[in-house]
Amino acid sequence: MRNVRLLIEYEGTHYAGWQWQKNEKTVQETLSKAIAQVIQETVKIYGASRTDSGVHALGQVANFKTTSPIPSERLIHAINFYLPHDITVKGAADAPESFHAQYDALSKIYRYTIFNDWIRTSLNRNFCYICGLLLNADKMHDAALHLIGTHDFTSFTTNALQEKNRIRTIERLEISREGKYLCFTVEANGFLYNMVRTIVGTLIEVGRGKMRAENMKDILHAKNRKLAGPTAPAKGLCLIEVKYNHDA
Repeated sequence: MRNVRLLIEYEGTHYAGWQWQKNEKTVQETLSKAIAQVIQETVKIYGASRTDSGVHALGQVANFKTTSPIPSERLIHAINFYLPHDITVKGAADAPESFHAQYDALSKIYRYTIFNDWIRTSLNRNFCYICGLLLNADKMHDAALHLIGTHDFTSFTTNALQEKNRIRTIERLEISREGKYLCFTVEANGFLYNMVRTIVGTLIEVGRGKMRAENMKDILHAKNRKLAGPTAPAKGLCLIEVKYNHDA
């Protein structure tokens, strides 16, 4: 039995997220059906991150078990033949039998993109949140520093009751301005439901002067979702990379 590891990118606009759902089109279901067409087996595919509806991925990782002898390099083109153009397998390789895309992940990197201008953009509208308010990136950076490290992120999830352990470690949270775009890059050992989008929504409130940077520490300690800012729209979020041990 082989264990095949895939690197996948997709535009999440027309999908109800990664995870298979009844009566909804998802990335996992679409990919599973394409793989089954190629190897003539029903497969169970495991993804590193269960991205939400409308969220994109540049570096999603998945794995599946198969008895098919088709070489990994041939699987790339064969699977892509059966996939719609908004999902693409970028890489395939045989992995150790014990490898699991979700459980072996050391950290995940997400990027959230804001188009910050009072005139909207048409070309990139599905991949960024268009915000016409003037945002102070320096104040947002100061606020973000309070979130780096190991904390209870109850205030920054919209589904706290279903998460027994709400402690996560943010290794970095960087904010950069590239022309009219503001990019938030977050790396952590794991994320709660809507955690990145709620962090970004709260930082936007700081950037527009509705909150002070120092408020971030109080919001963290309060463990109260009502104190944080709104959840930013899904379309600005993209899974950039999943990190593993070199031998995984």
